[in-house]
Amino acid sequence: MTENPNSSQRNPATPNGEAGLEEARLRQQAIGVKLRHMFDEVVNEPVPDEFLDILRRADDRAGKGGA
Repeated sequence: MTENPNSSQRNPATPNGEAGLEEARLRQQAIGVKLRHMFDEVVNEPVPDEFLDILRRADDRAGKGGA
């Protein structure tokens, strides 16, 4: 019988490496949860006053026909 080159990567407890796949899914899920949490924090940050002033000036110029 020939040895499978991928056999060293498989979990000996499961012949098809299913435990490794489950571990990878759990890792990806944890990364997704952390990314969503970080995104929510950024979305909920207040807009800096300086940026709001720039937007107001741009709106004023656009309202007066300027570019």
